Amino acid sequence: MREVTPRKIMEMKGREKITMITAYDYPSALLADKAGFDIVFVGDSLGMVVYGDENTLNVTMEQMIFHTRAVAKAVKRALVLADMPFGSYEVSVEEGVKNAIKLIQAGADAVKIEGGADHEKLVRKLVRMGIPVMGHTGLTPQRYLRLGGYRIIGGNDEEVEEIIRDAKALERAGAFAVVLEFVYADVAKIVTEEVSIPTIGIGAGPWVDGQVLVWHDVLGLIDFSPPFAKRYANLKEEILKAISEFRREVKEGRFPEKEHYWMRK
Repeated sequence: MREVTPRKIMEMKGREKITMITAYDYPSALLADKAGFDIVFVGDSLGMVVYGDENTLNVTMEQMIFHTRAVAKAVKRALVLADMPFGSYEVSVEEGVKNAIKLIQAGADAVKIEGGADHEKLVRKLVRMGIPVMGHTGLTPQRYLRLGGYRIIGGNDEEVEEIIRDAKALERAGAFAVVLEFVYADVAKIVTEEVSIPTIGIGAGPWVDGQVLVWHDVLGLIDFSPPFAKRYANLKEEILKAISEFRREVKEGRFPEKEHYWMRK
């Protein structure tokens, strides 16, 4: 068992900020675990940042299993969390259970489900089976078509009530934490105070129990990042510089040099 468990995450509420970052492959997960993150998250955001899709709706269970297995092999300390992709749990509780089991068998310690009150039965069933669940409310990217695009949520009383209702339903069903995505900071503060489980924000301000960002946004690997992301490096330029130098040296006959090849005596 890894050192960070769902129970430990729950115990961190109000005591220590929870850190969470996405990873989609073995080397990235190794670095995330070495850096000391509490949660390494195999998100369905891989559809956009790894596969180049415009949204997350085309991500399949096969893709999630593939990437979860790679990440799980690398992580020794952090909790490994895997997303339930669109279409893997909406049809029925039974379908959701089957797919959650697949992610756990691939090496995940817990699964994340978008939505709250409408999936309370599924969350309750999974928790009773022994599968830890993290919820997700606010901006739910799998439902961006209904929401009218990727926009900040909680601008009116109806949306605020829905976010609170979702968070409380997840708490009631036994979820160990809930992601609050792209919601007004004061709304996230209210939710955080009203539920006993940790809230992990992404674009939800400072008054939540933890923060999560996407690997590619943190490292500056792609051109576009959401307005709530912070770029901590510009690796796109560094990588481009390195591979361009490699290409140039090959064209000019400067690579390989003597230390890079061998001759028979």
